[in-house]
Amino acid sequence: MAPFFGWGTKDSSKGTPVVVKMENPNFTIVEIDGPDAAFKAVEKTRGKNAKQVRWILLLKANRAVGCVSWLASILWAVLGTIKKRLIFRQGVDLASEKLGKGKLLFKIIKAFLVISLLILAFEVLAYLKGWHYFENPDLYIPHTSDVQGLFHLVYVSWLEFRADYIAPFVQSLSTFCVTLFLIQSLDRMLLCLGCLYIKFKKIKPTINGDPFKSDDLEGSLHNYPMVLVQIPMCNEWEVYELSISAVCQLDWPKDRLLIQVLDDSDDESIQKLIKAEVSKWRQQGINIIYRHRLIRTGYKAGNLKSAMSCDYVKDYEFVAIFDADFQPTADFLKQTVPHFKDNPEIGLVQARWAFVNKDENLLTRLQNINLCYHFEIEQQVNGVFLNFFGFNGTAGVWRIKALEESGGWLERTTVEDMDIAVRAHLNGWKFIYLNDVKVLCEVPESFEAYRKQQHRWHSGPMQLFRLCLPSVITSKISIWKKANLLFLFFLLRKLILPFYSFTLFCVILPLTMFIPEAELPMWVICYVPILMTLLNVLPAPKSIPFIAPYLLFENTMSVTKFNAMVSGLFQLGSSYEWIVTKKAGRSSESDLLAVVDKDMKSMLQRQIIRGASESDLSELTPLKEQKPRPVKKSNKIYRKELALSFLLLTASVRSLLSAQGLHFYFLLFQGVTFLLVGLDLIGEQIS
Repeated sequence: MAPFFGWGTKDSSKGTPVVVKMENPNFTIVEIDGPDAAFKAVEKTRGKNAKQVRWILLLKANRAVGCVSWLASILWAVLGTIKKRLIFRQGVDLASEKLGKGKLLFKIIKAFLVISLLILAFEVLAYLKGWHYFENPDLYIPHTSDVQGLFHLVYVSWLEFRADYIAPFVQSLSTFCVTLFLIQSLDRMLLCLGCLYIKFKKIKPTINGDPFKSDDLEGSLHNYPMVLVQIPMCNEWEVYELSISAVCQLDWPKDRLLIQVLDDSDDESIQKLIKAEVSKWRQQGINIIYRHRLIRTGYKAGNLKSAMSCDYVKDYEFVAIFDADFQPTADFLKQTVPHFKDNPEIGLVQARWAFVNKDENLLTRLQNINLCYHFEIEQQVNGVFLNFFGFNGTAGVWRIKALEESGGWLERTTVEDMDIAVRAHLNGWKFIYLNDVKVLCEVPESFEAYRKQQHRWHSGPMQLFRLCLPSVITSKISIWKKANLLFLFFLLRKLILPFYSFTLFCVILPLTMFIPEAELPMWVICYVPILMTLLNVLPAPKSIPFIAPYLLFENTMSVTKFNAMVSGLFQLGSSYEWIVTKKAGRSSESDLLAVVDKDMKSMLQRQIIRGASESDLSELTPLKEQKPRPVKKSNKIYRKELALSFLLLTASVRSLLSAQGLHFYFLLFQGVTFLLVGLDLIGEQIS
């Protein structure tokens, strides 16, 4: 066998050759019948011996062990973080509960948790004694003669009380919530079918030619309508440059465009920086002005209302609104404003949002699923079939006449965008939604910011519902539009959804583990929620791997949404409080374009230096260099979510006694999700 190992090599070795003998050679001999037989395909299974198969299996086992070790390392990191935050309280503080309803809800959840722990201990003892009465759906209760002692008597009394008084109430409540769940699921399916019809028929608003083009080159610019662009902001350290820069590059005749920077900042440093940014673009020939209110009343609605009261606004026909983190493309106005041409009944043209940080962490990915469904399905279907949808507060163009005839901006709620949309709809104005026109923006990257945003988005509609109910009933619109506005727009999607989601999956489901007489059917717990979740994820197909986390996270967020809905409906606590969503300042450009932009800014800065006084520069330079102090991150502990996590985990243990496997896994995973959210782990990457 020695010559075999020497093929193709030069024999330069010296000394005595070594001969290696192989007792069990690890190769096979293939018989060749002809000159071309060696090049024929050989079966994969042919030529493999037991040792090769063993090595392949070992390799696969090694990969499996690597995957398990990876999962174990993640679990270990999560457990370490839980230990650090929950037990030792390192770098965490309790989330403030400003709402009286929030404190009351927390007390109720704690009471449920204590009672569930007592019942679990009680029934574990009964289980160990062999009293498996709760495994029988018909609940056989022993007679008095069968009682085997005081403890058995107490247990039998509990079974009778549970079957006669508690189970009927829980069963009635679960039936009511399941009915609401089915109605809301039917609404979601109809919306998805409507979106499918739009895609199949390729229905979308179109523009015929260039409506502002004229044969007279000198007078062609006068065909463009006068457009006012507003950028409301408040202490926007991270994004003020991005938004102002993007809006100043809009492709529209300069003498037909005016940009208002509406600054509500209470920090003098950021005020000076925004003024300098406005001055820089003004020197480039952009028609831009800076406005600042001394008294910040009415939050964003008050800011917009103050800006619309200026005398020069009467010269403009349309107004475009962009929040501080929005970056419209240069052709935004040319894609939206032409839809108003020859359509005097159109009051609003709304564009779609796109997100620069949708892949930043798990929280942003889950938000992207929700928002893609909202824009792709809800807004598009309502826009095509009803000519009405809720204004998103930004990335839209209003006809100023529609705003004025509808009463203008009002400060009565924290959802001024929905308020003006409802009032305009009641006045007969129609809306157009453009799914193909996208404006880049950010989604909150921390759970605290997202939670505050969701509280405002779910408490505001309930305030508005109370205020506009008489107007809707007495309006002159058709009965079909009234029904859509009251039952679909407000009740079903703003009130019923958070109510049944919280009550069914966070209250009734754990209760049914301790009250098996009121057991929920499997299709309510598993099949229908998975189907509805799949429909939600379809507009964002890249998010399909996150179906399970999305379903669990939505159930977890139902606590915040339910709390906000109740506080808005009954005007409790800080339901009128507006907290600006914290931004990260994500840019849409790549690193290369960012460098080019930086060079451009430095060139523009030198041009400002030529026209600025030395005193102004002496103040501006340190402000430019001074960034907001990085606040040391302090993770929050959310007590309601933590209490619910332990309640669900307790119910999962109880489900093991009844051998309900699917219930156990659902409650376990849902409880772990509540635990991660309660410890503020969902919005960060655990290393």
